[in-house]
Amino acid sequence: MERKSWRLERRISVSVLVQLLTLAGLIVGSWVNLQRQLDIVSHDVKQLLVTQEKFCDKLDTVQEKTIAHEYRLQTIEQKK
Repeated sequence: MERKSWRLERRISVSVLVQLLTLAGLIVGSWVNLQRQLDIVSHDVKQLLVTQEKFCDKLDTVQEKTIAHEYRLQTIEQKK
């Protein structure tokens, strides 16, 4: 009986090494790009929250003024 065994050659060709380095470079580049995009999105979300808070404050002011004007109108109508 002949026994066939698999042998792994430990030689790495230059092209395989270049491909691995290119793949590693692409992975690192993609990760850096994603981090940059996440920073941009985070900044935009912070800006949006600040703007929303200002808008809510203005809306509260308008609502308070509206209620005050309604009371004034009611008192004027009651006096007539």
